[in-house]
Amino acid sequence: MSNGKYGRYQRKKKKGKAPYVATKKTQPEIMRLNKYISRSGICSRRDADQLIAEGKVTVDGEVITEMGTKVKPSAEVVVDGKNINPEPFVYILMYKPHDTITTTNDEKGRRTVMDFIESATGKRVYPVGRLDRNTTGVLLLTNDGELTNRLMHPSYETGKLYEIICDRPIMKEQMDRLKSGVELEDGKASAYFTRWELPYKNVITIGVHEGRYHMVRRMIEAIGAEVKELKRTNYAGLTLKGLRPGRWRYLQPDEINNLRKSVKLKELKISK
Repeated sequence: MSNGKYGRYQRKKKKGKAPYVATKKTQPEIMRLNKYISRSGICSRRDADQLIAEGKVTVDGEVITEMGTKVKPSAEVVVDGKNINPEPFVYILMYKPHDTITTTNDEKGRRTVMDFIESATGKRVYPVGRLDRNTTGVLLLTNDGELTNRLMHPSYETGKLYEIICDRPIMKEQMDRLKSGVELEDGKASAYFTRWELPYKNVITIGVHEGRYHMVRRMIEAIGAEVKELKRTNYAGLTLKGLRPGRWRYLQPDEINNLRKSVKLKELKISK
């Protein structure tokens, strides 16, 4: 995006404030093994159950396959050959900039979102879903594995708003098609919300619940246009307010619990 309302900001570094973390009341002395694994940030409880069933988990050197096994925080837990420990949950909201890969590392040496986060926070977090290399906007990073899996699961219909600059004006008939649904090679896709960003008829905002590969770009192609620039402006109620490209902040306690409630997880008691 060039100048004015849709101008692109220059990258600036920002060191965030201390994160809000779960209090000890949310971290019992003894917990179920699948929860212990989930709290380490590597997977959901359901996936942890699968790892246990496959014999890939040891506790103090003993292979555990029994569901419901409880462990102490002092136990040595190894998953698939890797030592793990429960960590306080951390939640970070980032304004992903242009020309940045949404991954924890890149074998080609390209800039990733973690280049903005890791050195500044020292926290091990992971992106929730992906944005294309040249798609900008709202990106959530966390080590809350269960929240991540639920936000990404289609059944919870996590809302996502995208602002799109197209190569031509978008007519009402095309907007109607986006809402009623367009056929893609992997199935029908529809927008639950559409809006022109007037006075620009070639700039629209659409809302989708799914997160299929390049889905928004393919939807625009299906109505006979091309995406020139794409920005996610809202993810599960989180917006870019107060952020510029490349900057980030920790989520506030009410934001954290609103996310968890939206996917039917219990609220956390949180302290700073």
